[in-house]
Parts: sequence; structure tokens; C-alpha cells
Amino acid sequence: MKNLLDKYKQELNELHEHCAYRRLGSFKKLGQYIFEENKRYLNLSSNDYLGIAENQEVLDKFVQIADFSFGSSSSRLLTGSSYVYAKLECLLAAMYGKEKALIFNSGYHANTGIMSALLSKKDVVFCDKLNHASILDGIKLSEAKMFRYKHLDYEHLEELLEKHRNEYENAIIISESLFSMDGDIADLNRLIELKRRYNTLLIVDEAHAYGVFGEKALGICEVQGCIKDIDLIVATFGKAIGSVGAFCVGSDVLINYLINKSRPLIFSTALPEINIAFSYCVITEILPNMKEERRQLLLNAQKLRESLTSHGLAVTGESHIVPVILGSNKRAVDCSKFLIDNGYYLLPIRHPTVAPGSSRVRISLRADISYDEVEKIPDLIAQKMIESDYE
Repeated sequence: MKNLLDKYKQELNELHEHCAYRRLGSFKKLGQYIFEENKRYLNLSSNDYLGIAENQEVLDKFVQIADFSFGSSSSRLLTGSSYVYAKLECLLAAMYGKEKALIFNSGYHANTGIMSALLSKKDVVFCDKLNHASILDGIKLSEAKMFRYKHLDYEHLEELLEKHRNEYENAIIISESLFSMDGDIADLNRLIELKRRYNTLLIVDEAHAYGVFGEKALGICEVQGCIKDIDLIVATFGKAIGSVGAFCVGSDVLINYLINKSRPLIFSTALPEINIAFSYCVITEILPNMKEERRQLLLNAQKLRESLTSHGLAVTGESHIVPVILGSNKRAVDCSKFLIDNGYYLLPIRHPTVAPGSSRVRISLRADISYDEVEKIPDLIAQKMIESDYE
């Protein structure tokens, strides 16, 4: 045991040396601000894109109508399910025009459960190089053959499909719609074209787009007008909706198969009714009234991206997620510390989460943060990068 603990200690020391060591924070949250050790920071490292999770007015409104259990005590296939679940699943299916919806405990549960259930050793999956770790983990659990195509490179995807599709019984193409590390967007209609040509299923993860993009806030699939042609759409309540949990929508056959085969669903205690009810409340009562906030959020992101670019900084994406590519882990960590010292809570994203040499700070904008509150960030990052060049 001692030798094993020494091994772990050595690996932790190596993480420190490579500026890759992670720690848990301890925060108090109040609106768009977080507090740590009695210091206040503008929260730009959150997925609460519409500022709902910490919005006291929303919480007060919900508490007035809440009359639900705070526990569940069993999986959904026992007694953890209820009419509250059924009500939200029926709503989601209707909003997307799909036959059925299924709620999971988290986006991680959804992606690992979906991929491991739908695929087997005889099958193949074609996966965007930058898809989320939960998707990759689900594919590994399935033991299916995986081919990773270059990020958003559909010519490479087609080359792989043409070469390998017929070697396997069943095939799936899977992509995020809005990629969380780069803030860029997939061409879903191109993926639909390829899935038809090569007889595959298409799964799209809308985690970071759901609640923000589209007239009905359904995501990139709504913006690109292709909801009906995607076999399974996955999204979360834990980001723009400000709640917890995730869901997928699709055909009766696919959803019923997941109910019977998805191990994270079958063997996890269900989320409490009150969480499901809160998601329902946000989707029906809050989200429809936030069209202007969502529009302004994307405008602020565009202005910030233009300002960062004008300062000579490397910026990616076309969404409310604005990554600034800084290079090494050390550069990203040093820049993050500098921004935090100046009141902006912006954490570094480092290798191995992203590719070597592409470490960054990722600015996650929120609807309750004005452009005036972030307009100094490009100056600060540029200043720190100039200082770093002389160190």
C-alpha cells in the first residue's frame, strides 16, 4: 500500500510541476458574483449562461409553488419516477416534435448511458475529435470500434465512413452542436447528409446550446432547421436552465431501448421531484421571457471576441463561450491568476483537457453580466501576455 500511495504522491507532484494540478474551491454565490475568502469576483467560469441558477427572483417564484419531495430513494424503474417526470418528459418531446423524451441525472450519465447502451463490439462510431469526455467514456464502455475525425472536418469524416462503415453491423455519428472548449458550432445538416448516405444514426449533444440558441431556445438544431432529421438529441438542465439533470429526445424505439439498456439510468437513484419541477418551471415560466437577454448575451460575446482579436489575442468560436488561446499550461495559469487578482474569476483550461500548446482561459459569458463589466478583460490579458514575454 505504501508503494502505491508513493506512486500517487509522485503523480500529484508531477501535476504541480506541469501546472496541471486541480483543486476544489469553496464559494458563496450571489447573482453574477462569487465570493471566496471574503473577496468578490465576477463569475466568468460558470455554465449558468442565463444567470438563472443564482437568480433570487426565480428561486422565490418557484418556492411559492413548490410542493414536491426533496428525496427520491430509488431508481426510476422502481419508485423514483413520478408524474412530475412524466410531465417534463412529455413537454420536452412535444417541444422538439419527437415521440418520446428521457431524463437522466446528469449530462455525464446521459452520454455514458446512451453510447454504452446503443453500441456493442460489432458496431462502429464516428466521433468528432473534440467531443466531450462523457461521450468518449460511453464509447469505451460499449467496446465498439471508434474512429475520431478531425474537428469539424466533414471531408475527413466521409473518408472514414467510406473506408470503414461496411466493416460493421451498426454505425453512429456523434457530435456536439456547440463545443465547450472552443465555442464553435457544428454543421448539423452536413452530418445529416452523411448519416443518410452511409446508413448511420446521428446523435447530437446540445448541452451548451440548449437554452441559448433558437427562437424556442432548443439549440443549434433549431437554428439550423434540422430537428426532425437527428435521431437522438441530448441536452442538459445544468447549464443555461440553471438546474440539474439532462435529457434526450428521439423515437419511441430508441427511448424505450435506453430505458431497458442504459445502466446509469437503471442503477442510479433518481433525481428528487423538486429538481425536475424546477426545470419544468424554468422552461415554461422563465425561458420564454428571456429572448432579449439571450440576444444580448450573443451580441456581448461578439463584441468581446472582436475586442480580444483587435488586441492581437488568439480567440476561437462563435458563441457565448469565448476561449482565449494562450499556449502553455504555465501561461494559462499565470494569466488566470492575474485576472482573478483583478476581480475576474476566470479559470485556466489546460492540457490534458485540451491539446498541448492550446491551454487557455475560457470566458463563459452570462446574460446577467453586461458588456461594461467585461470590457477591460482584453487589455488585462494583453498586458499579462506582454509581461510574460519579458519574463
